[in-house]
Amino acid sequence: MSTIKISKFLSEAGVASRRKSETLVTQGLIFVNGKKMANVARRIDPAKDKIAFNGKLVQIQNLAYYLLDKPVGYTSTTEDAHARKLITELVPEFPKVWPVGRLDKYTSGLILLTNDGQMTLKLTHPRYRVEKEYEITAGKPLNEAEIKFIQRGIKLEDGFIKPDRFEKIGDNSYRIVIHSGKKHVVRRLIEKTGNSVARLKRTRIGFLTLDGLQTGKWRPLTQREIEKLTE
Repeated sequence: MSTIKISKFLSEAGVASRRKSETLVTQGLIFVNGKKMANVARRIDPAKDKIAFNGKLVQIQNLAYYLLDKPVGYTSTTEDAHARKLITELVPEFPKVWPVGRLDKYTSGLILLTNDGQMTLKLTHPRYRVEKEYEITAGKPLNEAEIKFIQRGIKLEDGFIKPDRFEKIGDNSYRIVIHSGKKHVVRRLIEKTGNSVARLKRTRIGFLTLDGLQTGKWRPLTQREIEKLTE
């Protein structure tokens, strides 16, 4: 293997995403050949260099890809001292994986977990404009003016957000398609109408759906799905 950036090596080894790996380096938690590494731009040779984190040798591991139907009540993170239930408890313990993006504790539905840093970047970075679809049950029905208000786009505290699609699908249920990954963005759009979200479920990421998957269950991605997500 040729030399690669330390953050890429750490993500492929399942330590953390590339961004989090850079933070680990700047915090002085990564050692190369017994010496603390401080330069995130430094390249290493996995075939020759010994990389350590938390006192343990880090090695490239097999890549894993899980599609999970997250239940309400689980936290979308790998570590949280205050969380009673983590979504990583619902998938195999090894190899270590992390969630691609986040669903808050009270949101259910489709989430991917992987140790593939490249796929994580492609699915979460705004420039790739990956669609996410949600089904919403509002606290009370939205009227026609409120629906149009959301459809036209709303200026939030961290920028203007215009859904790719927003439509009514039931008496008090709605479907939204959005590519923004901003925190709590769907809930905040609904709250701008003076309403609230009673139930929120993500049903699609790109071409991936929850078809055939029960709440709390997972399945591995097929090779064809992996190829489509990384091509």
